[in-house]
Amino acid sequence: MSKLRRGGFIFVSWIGDHSPKHVHVYRDGQLIVKWDLENNAAMQGAADRRLRRLIDDLHKEGLL
Repeated sequence: MSKLRRGGFIFVSWIGDHSPKHVHVYRDGQLIVKWDLENNAAMQGAADRRLRRLIDDLHKEGLL
């Protein structure tokens, strides 16, 4: 399991989790979005522009 904090959010992903590769994003203990990293789209919830940028940056850095 990978757990990262950035921009007031907590990003959680699991190695070997089901496809597609995705990340769960939490704020204040609440799930904000479950983001599909392969298709760059929300699977559950919604992400504003700022959160999408954070996800993209972490993905590009190889952290997700």
